[in-house]
Amino acid sequence: LNNPSNCRAYCSGMKTVIGPQLNAQLEGWLSQVQSTKRPARAIIAPHAGYTYCGSCAAHAYKQVDPSITRRIFILGPSHHVPLSRCALSSVDIYRTPLYDLRIDQKIYGELWKTGMFERMSLQTDEDEHSIEMHLPYTAKAMESHKDEFTIIPVLVGALSESKEQEFGKLFSKYLADPSNLFVVSSDFCHWGQRFRYSYYDESQGEIYRSIEHLDKMGMSIIEQLDPVSFSNYLKKYHNTICGRHPIGVLLNAITELQKNGMNMSFSFLNYAQSSQCRNWQDSSVSYAAGALTVH
Repeated sequence: LNNPSNCRAYCSGMKTVIGPQLNAQLEGWLSQVQSTKRPARAIIAPHAGYTYCGSCAAHAYKQVDPSITRRIFILGPSHHVPLSRCALSSVDIYRTPLYDLRIDQKIYGELWKTGMFERMSLQTDEDEHSIEMHLPYTAKAMESHKDEFTIIPVLVGALSESKEQEFGKLFSKYLADPSNLFVVSSDFCHWGQRFRYSYYDESQGEIYRSIEHLDKMGMSIIEQLDPVSFSNYLKKYHNTICGRHPIGVLLNAITELQKNGMNMSFSFLNYAQSSQCRNWQDSSVSYAAGALTVH
């Protein structure tokens, strides 16, 4: 690289895991999962440490077809900076322990021209894990065609419903292209005092069962591909789904394409919890992996 400062080093939760070790872990998780008949046009997958969610995420990444995928849009929520729109990276390359991923400057140029985006600082980019945690899995899923694709990382802010619609409309033309893949980064319920969220429906039995019931309610609304119902669900239960805005953008993009007669379906393939909550002192984070296919 001519300009090393223009390259974002991949670090965070992965520092201690070197390339070969990480590669073997990813291979192990992917080898235990079945792929569905049709390749995914979009996936929803978690962004926690791989010890917690690596096996869950494999269910989504297994549906990626590297032979047709040329551009990968990675939509991650902003955890650290207040952002009312979406932001683009200011670097050219993301480094991973597997190999470097190139950011698609042509698509970035098209997005930038809309005036709908801001630039994230290098600090924000390095601090944010919601996109970062998808980079090794993306590299692994695409390794057989590693010189033939680019990535388009997009940091998604706390968008209003109308903004989710606007961004959905903008991204819908990219989602319509079979050579594009959308990776939507989200964990599901963050439950417990440390997350200031303790919804509990006693009729479900143990706390972890109530959490699962709540998450699966949201997941089935996502499978219905209805952005309005998803917004209403979030307003009613306030479920702490950190990627709710990227999911909202995806659902609005799908709605836009359905208007034009495109037939799509979304299925969740796996659900997991970091631990099973049984009392008020416990806490957990839920993970779900799913894929959108076009018929």
